[in-house]
Amino acid sequence: MYLWIKALHVIAIIAWMAGLLYLPRLFVYHCEAEKGSVQSETFKIMERRLLKAIMNPAMIVAWAAGLYLAWDANLWLDRWFMAKFACVLGLTFVHHMLVRDVKRFAADANERPQRYYRILNEVPTLLMIGIVIFVIVKPF
Repeated sequence: MYLWIKALHVIAIIAWMAGLLYLPRLFVYHCEAEKGSVQSETFKIMERRLLKAIMNPAMIVAWAAGLYLAWDANLWLDRWFMAKFACVLGLTFVHHMLVRDVKRFAADANERPQRYYRILNEVPTLLMIGIVIFVIVKPF
């Protein structure tokens, strides 16, 4: 069963990361759209669906499967795992920042510039690099 849950965990992570990388890019383009325009309303639908149908379920499954795997393998005191876990907390924080931004765009209340979302778009990538190194290399 462990390997099936591990596979589910990896699948959920891939889906979650896809959303974490794509949603800020949608925000970059949404910033260019005039409020109330057809384009802006289309972005709102895309952002909401990406969040509700892909990102939220993927995050929940990734967390549930990951916690089970950590418990089953008793990884809680391994330093590499603690570092990985810190990065996962960072991804979760970014996820919740994006939830807030979906709500702001939906209410036509976004005041952040494109540049903010271009920079925010890089954060999940950096955290993912850290996670992969900690899991595969286990540097400490």
